[in-house]
Amino acid sequence: MENKFKQICIHPSSSIRQVMQTINQGALGLAILVEPDTELFIGLITDGDIRRALLGGFGLETQVDQMTRPTPVTAPADANAEQLASMFNEKIRVIPLLNKTGQLVDLALLDRRTRLPVAAPALAEKELLYVTECILTGWISSAGKFVTRFEEMFAAFCHAKYAVATSNGTTALHLALLAVGIGPGDEVIVPTLTFIATANAVTYCGARPVFVDSESETWNLDPLAVEKAITPRTKAIIPVHLYGHPANMAPILALAATHGLKIIEDAAEAHGASYQGRPVGALGDVGIFSFYGNKIVTTGEGGMLVTNNQALADRARLLRDHGMQPDRRYWHSVLGYNYRLTNLQAAVGVAQMESIETILNDRRRMADAYTRHLSGIPGLTTPPNAQWAANVYWLYSIIIDPDLFGAGRDELIAHLGKDGIDSRPFFPCVHTQPIYSTGQRLPIAEHLSANGLSLPSFTYISDDNIQRIAMTIRDCC
Repeated sequence: MENKFKQICIHPSSSIRQVMQTINQGALGLAILVEPDTELFIGLITDGDIRRALLGGFGLETQVDQMTRPTPVTAPADANAEQLASMFNEKIRVIPLLNKTGQLVDLALLDRRTRLPVAAPALAEKELLYVTECILTGWISSAGKFVTRFEEMFAAFCHAKYAVATSNGTTALHLALLAVGIGPGDEVIVPTLTFIATANAVTYCGARPVFVDSESETWNLDPLAVEKAITPRTKAIIPVHLYGHPANMAPILALAATHGLKIIEDAAEAHGASYQGRPVGALGDVGIFSFYGNKIVTTGEGGMLVTNNQALADRARLLRDHGMQPDRRYWHSVLGYNYRLTNLQAAVGVAQMESIETILNDRRRMADAYTRHLSGIPGLTTPPNAQWAANVYWLYSIIIDPDLFGAGRDELIAHLGKDGIDSRPFFPCVHTQPIYSTGQRLPIAEHLSANGLSLPSFTYISDDNIQRIAMTIRDCC
């Protein structure tokens, strides 16, 4: 059998639990069932088969050979492309190719998952177990033990006293701004190189986002540009820890202290990143995180606000739940919002946090492998990792110099795509977006935006796939 399939092969005596672990090691959503001694091909087990078995009453320790599985459609190893194409349909998207003795030599694939995605969630047994508990007990809405537990775990993770779970990262940012008192007529300084939600949350408050340029070293907002942008109307600064690398917080915090400004950290992409040995999120007045499906920690959708200020946490909790007084039900003293996280989502978050060190170690392994394989390519800049920072590489992102690399960013994206490798261009600068177009010239951020792309960065990506990506990039160069 080809070595590339060894890690996703199992025997009939394996348990459903072991099958789930095996499926999680690959990127195809399946495991290959083989005879223990001869390695003769028996069949395929997909994540859908596992779901149906569990819903049918089987337990995690049930052996695979007790499960009902569809009979696989196979083809000889020498089948041509036309023959294989005629065999695919909506239900048949994976065709094992067997040699004359019945051993697997390859897989013919017609499935979106055969591409290497930029991001994908790493979900396993505990997520399923905790969500199942929510369903069996009926605690599926915004009340339930997992919400409180998730908040406590995440606060401790960020070295913060308080955490407030929300429906997504944008609502967490909106609550953070409202909690520190941002309102109509105020100005809030934000980097132009960020996802547009950073600016939108400011606008939700009736305030005006003021866009500043980036540092070429860290790709985050430039403290010197921040200082020049401060006016009598400035009330807050939102440093964004872009793509998992912390912003240079010391000069930003110093500016805030001098001018009496609030600091709201947008750490949506930086779970576990640290600045001078301290986790991001609670370095300023308040910080926020996103748990969208592509984030380092995910709940599908979800967010979190963290702070060491009890008054800010209490204010955020009040606004999160329709402005309802905590000591008087259905009594509303202020205009509030429905920004609550469900217990179902929090259950996934708790399971994710129980594996957070493994997840972060996998991120570092991924980044080390990319940097090793991409070293020496002319015109290619790998992600920053300043001496005072710990980058968590939410997305492993690179900058292309088209003159030295020999191809442009968009040309490289197209070249990767032809090889089944997804990639993503950097965010467009917010000051150039139609809704916020200011006519400013912010050259460093504009250069990064025009020449940056992010590579597949999901937690379980294999070193072999990273090497494949690097080889495709070198081929384009």
